[in-house]
Amino acid sequence: MMKNFIFKCFLLVCVLLVGVLIGMNKANEGMLNMKGYSDNSFQTPVTVQQNDDGEVESTFMGKDLPTFNFEDRKEKLEEAKAYNFFSETGKFLADIVTSTTQKIFEFFSSLL
Repeated sequence: MMKNFIFKCFLLVCVLLVGVLIGMNKANEGMLNMKGYSDNSFQTPVTVQQNDDGEVESTFMGKDLPTFNFEDRKEKLEEAKAYNFFSETGKFLADIVTSTTQKIFEFFSSLL
């Protein structure tokens, strides 16, 4: 009974996903047809390029965005060493589960 329910839900999700993909394709075709002509002079709204110095130059809707260097950002993040409560809690829980599981396996292996 439960297998049947899970199978039906999975099948429904797959059908809906295919429907969404088909709808997105139809919407794209409709937008291209609505434009009525093809003009290659239109530029993409977002352009991102990396120059020789390693700096990223980006524009959004024709306006230049501030540039930054990936290495500098990485160094700043490593220096900050920000404390993430959820990350530390997850690591703590993972350690507890791992040690508990190991002790359970050791206990059962000692019985054999």
